[in-house]
Amino acid sequence: MSVYFHEEDLPEGVLADGPVAIDTETMGLNPLRDRLCVVQISDGKGDEHLVRFGPNSRFDAPVLKAILIDPARLKLFHFGRFDIAAMQQAFGVVTAPVYCTKIASRLVRTYTDRHGLKELVRELLGQDVSKQQQSSYWGAAELTDAQKDYAASDVRFLHAMKAVLDERLVREGRMELAQACFDFLPTRAALDLAGWPETDIFAHS
Repeated sequence: MSVYFHEEDLPEGVLADGPVAIDTETMGLNPLRDRLCVVQISDGKGDEHLVRFGPNSRFDAPVLKAILIDPARLKLFHFGRFDIAAMQQAFGVVTAPVYCTKIASRLVRTYTDRHGLKELVRELLGQDVSKQQQSSYWGAAELTDAQKDYAASDVRFLHAMKAVLDERLVREGRMELAQACFDFLPTRAALDLAGWPETDIFAHS
C-alpha cells in the first residue's frame, strides 16, 4: 500500500477500471467560499492518490475531470453531498454516478445516530481511523506526512464498506431506495451551490 502525491491533476493510467473512492479537503465547509485544496482518489487495490491544487489553480485537470463524469465508473463517497458540490464549484462538472456510504449507513444502521467515517470503519471493518488532522490547514504550501496519511485514509476503506453496506441494504429491502438517494445527490449538491443549503424544498413550511 502506497500513497502518491500529485500536483494539479491525476496522471494517466494510475487507476484500475471499476469504482473509485473519492474525498476532498477544502479550506472550510462552504464550497462557495472555501477553495478546494486536495482531491483523494483510490481504485480500492491498495494505493491512494492525492492531487493538490494551489491557491491560484485554474482547476484544469482533464484526467481527473474525465473520471468524475465517466458514466461507466461509479464514484464512492462518504457524505458525497459536500464533495460533489466542492468539485462542481471548482471543476465545473457534475460528478456521476455516485454512491454514498453515509446515506447507506443511515438507511440500514437505524439503531444508532453515529454515521461518521470513523464509527463506520470501526463497526463494519474492525479498523481504526485517526481524525486528528480533520481540521488542519489544507492550504499550506507543504502538507505534512500526517495530513497526507489522514487524507489517504478517507478513501482507503470505502470499497470494503460499500460491500458490507450493500449486503445490509439488500437484506433490509432498501437497495432501491438507496439508489434513488444516490441518484439525487448531484442535484442536492447543485441546490447547495444555488443557495438552498439548509432548506428542505420538500417540506410543507
